[in-house]
Amino acid sequence: MAWLQLVLEAGDLDVETLSDWFEQHGAVSVTLVDAADQPLFEPDPGTTPLWSATRLTAMFEEDASAESLRGQLAQTFGEAAAKRLTHNRLEDRDWERVWLDQFQPMQFGERLWVCPAGMLPPRGDETPVIVDLDPGLAFGTGTHATTALCLEWLDAHPPQGQDVLDYGCGSGILAIAALKLGAAELWAVDIDQQALLSTRDNATRNAVEAGLHTLLPADLPTRTFDLLLANILANPLIELAADLAGHVRPGGDIVLSGILADQADAVRTAYTPWFHLSDTVEKDGWVRLHGKRI
Repeated sequence: MAWLQLVLEAGDLDVETLSDWFEQHGAVSVTLVDAADQPLFEPDPGTTPLWSATRLTAMFEEDASAESLRGQLAQTFGEAAAKRLTHNRLEDRDWERVWLDQFQPMQFGERLWVCPAGMLPPRGDETPVIVDLDPGLAFGTGTHATTALCLEWLDAHPPQGQDVLDYGCGSGILAIAALKLGAAELWAVDIDQQALLSTRDNATRNAVEAGLHTLLPADLPTRTFDLLLANILANPLIELAADLAGHVRPGGDIVLSGILADQADAVRTAYTPWFHLSDTVEKDGWVRLHGKRI
């Protein structure tokens, strides 16, 4: 079976309206991507920002007519939009397998690996610690520098027997890595219910669900932890500084990431009242901060 793929540069058109229009006209999927390589930072709760230049891709079954859809698009959104529409035919493939085949096991530090399903790291002298997680899952699989920085810290500082808080857990990759490196209990917090679901599913896949608690920020109990991981972004880190500090026991550790290099000083200033902070560690323009609770 072949597929008809339509691609439209959204321009100044409302992308949600465009998405709805394509779905109403038979699209089996609609995808939005950045058309200008513009970073999109973490939104405020309740908002869904998009890029200033967004490309929409809609997939239709092979019997759909590109010219008919172009004409209907012109009637609704104008000739300028219709002229930006391109199309091509795609032969059917196992797209998930094609995507996965582009990825190989990734090493973080000495022993920690993130491996897609069915893959193992190359043989070495060390016994590897493997996080089984496929690329493409929402909210992070270790390929981004911010996640890599946190994984490397965990590998170098295994939280053996510690109670750990992962604030902004996403896919659960840091939570799972911490549990596999010996954490006693892991509390995974996120504002997004889908992230909590992904974390639970991935923990089950890695057989570490017994030590995991997933919850929304409002449900986090008043208690302290030996280690707090927060791989979010600079603005929420600054706003949450007092709250996060209150969840770290005296002498405990905090690891902060999701910070651009030119934001590090502002984040450092926000946490200085509660932590002795070490030097920043940078990767690809992003930095990690580590602190000891005073």
